[in-house]
Amino acid sequence: MARERVVYRCQACGFASSKPGTCPDCARQGDYVALVEERPQASKSARPALASGVRPQRLAEIRIEAGERVATGIGELDRVLGGGMVKGSLVLVGGEPGAGKSTLLVQVSGALAERSGPILYVSGEESAAQVKLRAERLGITSEGLYFLAETDLTTIEGHVAQLAPRILVVDSIQTMFLPEVESAPGSVSQVRECGARLMVQAKARGMATFLVGHVTKEGTLAGPRVLEHLVDTVLYFEASGITPTACCAR
Repeated sequence: MARERVVYRCQACGFASSKPGTCPDCARQGDYVALVEERPQASKSARPALASGVRPQRLAEIRIEAGERVATGIGELDRVLGGGMVKGSLVLVGGEPGAGKSTLLVQVSGALAERSGPILYVSGEESAAQVKLRAERLGITSEGLYFLAETDLTTIEGHVAQLAPRILVVDSIQTMFLPEVESAPGSVSQVRECGARLMVQAKARGMATFLVGHVTKEGTLAGPRVLEHLVDTVLYFEASGITPTACCAR
């Protein structure tokens, strides 16, 4: 049997090494971060496959259907999103605690539920009562808005398959975890794997997805930079509102 390879990874920037110690990349910035041992994944997780029959198409053959982009009803957000949410898109919303990320997304969810069918809002940080109080304060009474307090991504995927929401909100990506990944929620491995699974879900189901991401004291998104490259758009949220421009990851 082949010997398992041990990996030591920086939980701040994602640097990986075969030996323990401190992260050399972070050390160049004046931060001394200890590398954390990660065990190899016991078995390959079964990721959702894309729809069967998918084939490469000529660009000229692609037809854009009506309703491909849905307006959120919030002018500033629609502007940085290019006119609204695109079906199957993945949007990362980052910002400082208390900046209003959750409040904005509850408001967006309520507005979209009125015009676009079922919306699933998943929170790993707040209870149903807390989100309900916020929704009442904002005057949101949409019948199509569903709430789930859960952090296990496999359980969330089951509810997504049953409800088939048009839009999914995950608040926040740092609280989500996959049981088969042997590291704590918020670690580089968990954030990377959960982000990849949610990206596949969004593309396979044509389900627009919002991911909330925490920001560190330095003002950067917590977790690996690879998360920013998985999503279609990154929005940095400040206390005064959304920044005027959105950083497109691709």
